[in-house]
Amino acid sequence: MSNATVITAVPNLPFIDIVREYDAPRDLVYRAYSDPELVVQWLGPDRLTMELGEYDVRDGGSWSFVHRDTDGTGYGFRGVFHSATPPERIIQTFEFLGAPGYVSIESVTFEELEGGRTRAVAHAVYPTMEARDAMIENGMEGGVVEGNNRLDKILARLQEHADSK
Repeated sequence: MSNATVITAVPNLPFIDIVREYDAPRDLVYRAYSDPELVVQWLGPDRLTMELGEYDVRDGGSWSFVHRDTDGTGYGFRGVFHSATPPERIIQTFEFLGAPGYVSIESVTFEELEGGRTRAVAHAVYPTMEARDAMIENGMEGGVVEGNNRLDKILARLQEHADSK
């Protein structure tokens, strides 16, 4: 089953909201968001590979990675985890190194649903409308949708493995 990714950017508000449901329990979805070995497999557009610098999901932990295109072009990102409350919530900053100084703060809340499913609700706050709009105009939606589709496959594999134990 494929779940839709819903991205909302209300006019004149510097926010982006992303809601996605997964056919997996909350602890497994949280793990996929917080385990560096899993994050590199799903985060970002299909055409890019991820080179992870650090990914330390804990209060005060840092993260950094480069998404690399097939021609070698790199797109760097970094941030700090301000709060990590397994399996409920992650709050972090997000900065694209191609536009330094435009740091957003993002929270992702993981809600348990019936039937062993999970809803992830992300809320990103940008310093300006221009920064928010630049994020949208530079392909964010495609990368988020493609990444979530890959995450579905990873979660199914992890769930199958857990069920076989």
